[in-house]
Amino acid sequence: MSDTTRRPGRPGKPYRRPKKDPVRFLAFEALRAVDERDAYANLVLPPLLRKAREQGDFDGRDAALATELVYGTLRRQGTYDAVIAACVDRPLREVDPPVLDVLSLGAHQLLGTRIPTHAAVSASVELARVVLGDGRAKFVNAVLRKVSQHDLDEWIERVAPPYDDDPEDHLAVVHSHPRWVVSALWDALGGGRAGIERLLEADNERPEVTLVARPGRATTEELLGEEAAVAGRWSPYAVRLAEGGEPGAIEAVREGRAGVQDEGSQLVALALANAPLDGPDTKWLDGCAGPGGKAALLGALAAERGAVLLASEKQPHRAGLVAKALAGNPGPYQVIAADGTRPPWRPGSFDRVLMDVPCTGLGALRRRPEARWRRRPEDLDGFAPLQRGLLGTALDSVRVGGVVGYATCSPHLAETRAVVDDMLKQHPGAELIDARPLLPGVPDLGDGPDVQLWPHVHGTDAMYLALIRRTA
Repeated sequence: MSDTTRRPGRPGKPYRRPKKDPVRFLAFEALRAVDERDAYANLVLPPLLRKAREQGDFDGRDAALATELVYGTLRRQGTYDAVIAACVDRPLREVDPPVLDVLSLGAHQLLGTRIPTHAAVSASVELARVVLGDGRAKFVNAVLRKVSQHDLDEWIERVAPPYDDDPEDHLAVVHSHPRWVVSALWDALGGGRAGIERLLEADNERPEVTLVARPGRATTEELLGEEAAVAGRWSPYAVRLAEGGEPGAIEAVREGRAGVQDEGSQLVALALANAPLDGPDTKWLDGCAGPGGKAALLGALAAERGAVLLASEKQPHRAGLVAKALAGNPGPYQVIAADGTRPPWRPGSFDRVLMDVPCTGLGALRRRPEARWRRRPEDLDGFAPLQRGLLGTALDSVRVGGVVGYATCSPHLAETRAVVDDMLKQHPGAELIDARPLLPGVPDLGDGPDVQLWPHVHGTDAMYLALIRRTA
C-alpha cells in the first residue's frame, strides 16, 4: 500500500501517512512510562533500548540519541515548561500530558541539542501525527515554531524572574529545579550564588558510570584493562567508564565480581569499614541493604578480616537483589528480609552497623532527574519517623565500643544533621566521631565531624555520612 492516499471526500493534496521515527517514538514511550506509572527512566529505558536493538531498529548512535532525548527532557523539564507556557494560550495543566511530552521533547531538541531547527520541528510534528493524530500535531507545530524563534539564553531572559528580585525562583527556572529543592540544597550547601549554581548545573549533567572492583573478587587493574576505563578519583576500588562505556560488556561485571556503584556510595562503606573500634571486629550489619551495592562491598571487606556480614532488607524482592549482589562473596554472609525498625536480632549484637536510610533522594538527581518533580516538601514528614527509627535501631544493635554509620543519599538538613542530632539526644551513650580522616585524599569535606559529599565538588552523588560510636 502506498504511503499516500487521498482523504475521502477531499480533493487536492494527497494525504501522507505519518512515518514512525523509532528513536523519538521510543523516547516518547519512556516519558509516558515515567509520567503515567511513576517509573524511573533508569529502569524503563534500558529494556526499551534492548528490545529496539533486538528488533534491528537501533544502532549505537540511535541509542545515544534516545538516551539524550529522555534524560535531557527530564532534567530540563522545569525550564521547558516555562518556555512552553509562554507559547500557548492556556495553562499547562490544561494541556494533555501526552501532548506536553511531545512538546517537551521538541523543546529539548530545539533548545538543548545541536539538531537543526527544521529537523527538530518536523520530527516532533511527525511524532505527534503518529502518537496524537493530525489535529493535535497542528497544535504541536504551532507551539514549536514559536519556541524556535529564540535560543535558550534568550528564552531564559524572557521567562525567568531577575535574580535580584527573587534569587530562588530565578535559579529554579534557569537550572530546572523546583523552588523548594533549590532552597533546601542552598541551605545545606551554604555560601553564595556561585556555589549553588555549580551544584544545580552538576545536577543537570550526565553522570559518569563508576564501577567497583569487589575486594577478593576483582581488581582495579583488571577493570582498567577495559576500553574507556580510567581510575576513580577517591576510592581505591573505583574505576570510571568514559562516555559510551557499557558495563554489561565487561566480564567482571557480568560475573558479579565487579558492579556499578557511585564513588560516594563506595566511600560511605569504606569509612565505616575503616573506623577505629574498641574490641572485637567480627560481626557487621547492613540494616537497609537493598539493592545491595554497599552490602556487596562491605561483605567483601568483612571477608578480608574474617568478619561476617548480615544484610537485612525489608522488601523481599529487594532482599533478592541483595542476595544476588553478594553471591560469590569470598567469606560467610547472610541475607534476610526483615523490618529494620523491628529487628529480629538481639541488641548489642554487632561491631559495625550501616544504616543507609530511605530518603528523598535529592542527592542523586543526576541519575534520577524525574525525582525532583515527584518529591514534595511534605515527603520529609513521611521519612522523618522512619529515619529516626532506623538510626535508633542501629544504635541499639551495635555493642559498646562499636560504630554506626548513618547515611543518606540526600543533603537535606532535615534528613541528615537533624536526624543525627535528635537521636544523639535520645542516646546519651553515643558520640560522633570524625569521619574526615577516614576518607584520605578527599578534599573539601567541611568542618566535620560528619561528611557531606557534593556532585560539583567531588563528582559523586550528594551522600551524607555520620559515624557514631556507642560509648555506654
